[in-house]
Amino acid sequence: MKIIPAIDLRQGRCVRLFKGDFDQETEYSSNPVEIGRQFSELEVGDLHVVDLDGALTGKQGNRGIVAELVRESGLEVQVGGGIRSRADVSDWLGKGVARCVVGSLAVREPDVVMSWLDEFGADAIVLALDVRIEAGGRPMLTTQGWTEESDVSLWECLDDFGKSGARHLLCTDVLRDGTLLGPNFDLYSEILNRYPDLQLQASGGVRNIDDLELLRELGVPAAISGKALLDGRISPEEIRTFRQSE
Repeated sequence: MKIIPAIDLRQGRCVRLFKGDFDQETEYSSNPVEIGRQFSELEVGDLHVVDLDGALTGKQGNRGIVAELVRESGLEVQVGGGIRSRADVSDWLGKGVARCVVGSLAVREPDVVMSWLDEFGADAIVLALDVRIEAGGRPMLTTQGWTEESDVSLWECLDDFGKSGARHLLCTDVLRDGTLLGPNFDLYSEILNRYPDLQLQASGGVRNIDDLELLRELGVPAAISGKALLDGRISPEEIRTFRQSE
């Protein structure tokens, strides 16, 4: 299982939000590129970058920093937050981004994103489907940086995209993101059972190396960690040992 470190950008800084709440922000660094360099020293091959300003407003205000992370980290970078057009996708791929992460538009205008899958290939697009679990247990999608709720379930969305050859899915349980409460193992297990061909990236709530071990035992192909790595709850040695035991 791949471990993918995460950097969330807001107004040029590396931050983390609590449960996706923009009013509950923790700043980790005013130099996100340096954080990217630190992550590049880990035994990982990928980096997940989110432009939170872009996710909230649709305007990517951290493009220069993202481009520098692509150049300086030496990792395969996937970028999300504010990708709203074909031109955005083409531009990022042209700048060396490995994958474009598309969230809100995949929910609001799925036909558009399906056309990108067809044009750029399934490996160039990651569906970022963020959910809140309703009282009955059904995962309902959120959009606009988790600030708006939709009436579409995760299962309905994935059924539609499965017909278009979608390959990569990043799924976050919003109420666990930034909380260190542990991943939603039941959700990821159900995703894997329903859609065994998807390359799932589990995101939200990872506390420690034990959580990563459990996700690997479930068969999750990749897991994203931001806060646990930034807080030092997962050490470089633990990542090294984890990778060597695969």
